[in-house]
Amino acid sequence: MTLGRDTLLNEVWGYNALVSTRTVDVHVAWLRQKLEANPRHPYFILTVHGAGYKFVG
Repeated sequence: MTLGRDTLLNEVWGYNALVSTRTVDVHVAWLRQKLEANPRHPYFILTVHGAGYKFVG
């Protein structure tokens, strides 16, 4: 499943897509700290450049 940052901001937090924020990035980093054996080299939550994030389970 690929989640676009702007889509998440609009649907989850109600932000306009034109707003520049790192809210999703901060939450993904927090999740990686909890889920990944090595958060610097994630296995489960991958970054899809230009699109958002992808969960591989």
